[in-house]
Amino acid sequence: MPVTHSELALILDFGSQYTQLIARRARELGIYCEIVPCHTPLDDIRSAAPQALVLSGGPASVYTPDAPRCDAGIFTLGIPILGICYGLQTMAVEFGGTVEPSTRREFGSAQLRHIGTSQLFDGLPESFDVWMSHGDHVTTPPPGFTVTAHTADALGALEDPSRRLYGLQFHPEVVHTPLGRDILRNFFIGIAGMRADWNMQSFVESAVADIRARIGPNRAVCGLSGGVDSAVAAALVAEAIGDRLTCLFVDNGLLRQGEFDEVLTMLRDKMDLNVRGIAAGERFLTALAGVEDPEAKRKVIGRVFVEVFQEEAAKLGQVDFLVQGTLYPDVIESVSVKGPSAVIKTHHNVGGLPETLHLKLIEPLRELFKDEVRAIGRHLGLPPELLNRHPFPGPGLAVRIIGEVTPARVALLQRADAIVTEEVRAAGLYDDIWQVFAVLLPVRSVGVMGDERTYEHVCAIRAVTSEDGMTADWVRLPYDVLHRISRRIIGEVRGINRVTYDISSKPPATIEWE
Repeated sequence: MPVTHSELALILDFGSQYTQLIARRARELGIYCEIVPCHTPLDDIRSAAPQALVLSGGPASVYTPDAPRCDAGIFTLGIPILGICYGLQTMAVEFGGTVEPSTRREFGSAQLRHIGTSQLFDGLPESFDVWMSHGDHVTTPPPGFTVTAHTADALGALEDPSRRLYGLQFHPEVVHTPLGRDILRNFFIGIAGMRADWNMQSFVESAVADIRARIGPNRAVCGLSGGVDSAVAAALVAEAIGDRLTCLFVDNGLLRQGEFDEVLTMLRDKMDLNVRGIAAGERFLTALAGVEDPEAKRKVIGRVFVEVFQEEAAKLGQVDFLVQGTLYPDVIESVSVKGPSAVIKTHHNVGGLPETLHLKLIEPLRELFKDEVRAIGRHLGLPPELLNRHPFPGPGLAVRIIGEVTPARVALLQRADAIVTEEVRAAGLYDDIWQVFAVLLPVRSVGVMGDERTYEHVCAIRAVTSEDGMTADWVRLPYDVLHRISRRIIGEVRGINRVTYDISSKPPATIEWE
């Protein structure tokens, strides 16, 4: 659902692993921006009326026949354009420069020296560290462009201020370019003249007004998962239309231990939402019988969710809209709409609704990252115990049970996961961790208990730190905490005799195992 903003920067995505970080850094500066595919038609870009464009990096080489290109008409819009890495190279080629493979590729930290008086480098020292990640470089700048920075091995930046075109060979959006934030500030505020007035309050005001106008006098239903995203989405819509919103909290049999009753009480008593609890666990588990492929699981769960919503919405009388807590990372991982990048996994709340549902979709958080959603929740006064809950996947424990999902395996994982959470909370670490949970593996191992042989399930523990879920690093949990978790799971959960710890980062792994 589009939300109106007074100013907008667009990022044209060429498939870089860092594209989302450009958006993050811009929003941190108070600049509202959105990511669109590099091949977005010129008319669509023009109608969005952006104040600035950024061309992202990407994995391709501009001199190959199938290299992704943007509509050359963007360079006639008269607005500032910043090309980063591949974005610089495609701009250079467009204006008659040459790009060739580097004899010495630059990956990692490099020393950049800027020359002249480029506005991009206002207030910065003459030389500073930047992060490079490229195998090609500009060998001949286009006519009219001036080289404004270089490293020991390559051109580092060029520009044509008369046409408001700027390019950087390095990545200012990553933390490994310590002054990158200042460079982006110089571009968005100094060059593009943007006011940098985007914040959570402005978003809430705009979103509420848009929701109110779109729903009008009609009614909406919201599918609550028990997590932060759907709760904040519901709070935003309730702010707009009041009790014409009915929330449906479905127990799909795949929630954490005791979660259904606990969250239902919180939603009713502390958020004052109009919520109906629906016990549908048996229905979901029956539909999942024999299903092992993770993508198939997600699609089954999505289908059954839609069926439940359709049936429950029909009981409410005339309902016209369905509210979902879809976030930007969900969209990015589910559908390769931003650039020549891969679909990572399908999220059950992404991709539209079947025509049989006869409900129009409202996704007020679709443009946001998780930490931004939490900030909105705080602005709306949601209880901390809900806002600070760790992210939980829409398909629930189904994607933390590798292989077939059965009632017995769900029960095993619920008990093990509860122990993990209890011990992490007891150690005072819960609020310092983005996500911590248990995963039930599809293998068994031999053990010995009470002088007898066992052959039972293996449980993996996953704990990560992150800002927005797009990247993550594994948490170095203290050994004594891991020891207590392992001892309790093996001792208290009959059916598990081995515990392992996942030390993979994202990328290359994802946070969830499926």
